[in-house]
Amino acid sequence: MKLLTVTVPCYNSQDYMEKCIDSILAGRDRTEIIIIDDGSKDRTGAIADQYAAAYPDDVKVIHQENGGHGEGINQGIRHAGGKYFKTVDSDDWLSTDFIRFLDSLEEVDRNGGADLIVTNYYYEHADGKGNRSINFSNALPEGRVFTWAETKPFRIDQILMIHACTFRTQLLRDTGLEMPKHVFYEDNYMIYGNLKNTGRLYYMNIDMYRYYIGRAGQSVQEDVMKKRYNHQIKIAELCFRSCHLGSIEDRRKRNYMRHEMFIMFGIAVLFARLNRNRQCDAELEKMWENCREFDREWADYFRYRTLLRLICLPGMTGAGFVSFIYRIAHRVVRFN
Repeated sequence: MKLLTVTVPCYNSQDYMEKCIDSILAGRDRTEIIIIDDGSKDRTGAIADQYAAAYPDDVKVIHQENGGHGEGINQGIRHAGGKYFKTVDSDDWLSTDFIRFLDSLEEVDRNGGADLIVTNYYYEHADGKGNRSINFSNALPEGRVFTWAETKPFRIDQILMIHACTFRTQLLRDTGLEMPKHVFYEDNYMIYGNLKNTGRLYYMNIDMYRYYIGRAGQSVQEDVMKKRYNHQIKIAELCFRSCHLGSIEDRRKRNYMRHEMFIMFGIAVLFARLNRNRQCDAELEKMWENCREFDREWADYFRYRTLLRLICLPGMTGAGFVSFIYRIAHRVVRFN
């Protein structure tokens, strides 16, 4: 059994996928790579098959009808043979710290394992401006297994995105989440929906994951995020309905999940309201209504007792706050 499975969902990725896969192959003696060809129309599938032929013990390829990034993750989890599981997007890559990561992961596994291993991720902008690391050293103990009770508060820009997280494979299977097909930003659901079952954690203070920003049509481009605001709404609602926050007994874990849920609601509201039309506002109201049906106390908490109440204000007042908050957020973390 391999130590780690890395799934690489690919759709029309011929121009950049090789850099991604080559970076993961550096650890192929301990790593299984599953390339998902998501119904690509270019040479993605052929390139994937070339890797599988060259590295038959290390690379698997799954060709599927187009199901979106989420179905790529689903397939990866279903077919994973590694003890631990990570997703790397085909336009991103791993730094040379990947070998250090595998060394530490191997040691952790020998000593009882961990449910979640966290590393930093590094924003690589196409124009070279705003490159930075999202570092968790102020919130998480380094170099040892710990529990949520030992964590400290996270800053507003510190979010356990898919780039930061490696899960124990069996935990993902036991939780049994299915990512929705043809829905963007579903990786947030994958992380949030599995956090409730994590107990043993490990953090490595390395900038291993290189998160590329600037490819035309990328899902995090501002115009794309505005266009797909309804995907953000769907994922925020799925996350909220994946568990009752009040049922999370560990206070520090509950605090972090509250923090992440606040961010996801905030993004959904921001990009819906940046469109400035009634249809978007109506869909937001439906989201809040559905969330209140599931857990009225926590839905009302997020909408009325946090800063979200400002960007939820109706009319020009609320729209003004939305533009202001978006500019500040983008300045703090140039996330698109």
